[in-house]
Amino acid sequence: MQLTITDQASKWFQSEMGLVPGNGVRFYGKTYGATNVHKGFSVAMARDDTPNNPVILIEKDGVNYYVNERDEWLFSDYHLTVNVNDDEVGPEYNFS
Repeated sequence: MQLTITDQASKWFQSEMGLVPGNGVRFYGKTYGATNVHKGFSVAMARDDTPNNPVILIEKDGVNYYVNERDEWLFSDYHLTVNVNDDEVGPEYNFS
């Protein structure tokens, strides 16, 4: 499992969510929707400054981005890249 937060996504999270160094964003699986590799499940995120058994945690621009152990099922065996589209409407999740 790998996690990449692009520079553009990092700026979006800081601006739209008011994040400062030390804050955190947790990615997790939710029912309904789809990803480029999943049917019936999609990615959600939430501001969460306290990781609980993270299986992956990266720091970018002072902010912690992570996936907790209970959501590993959606992310294991993949490289997730979080980007923001050109319209900067919100995050885009691409699994490879």
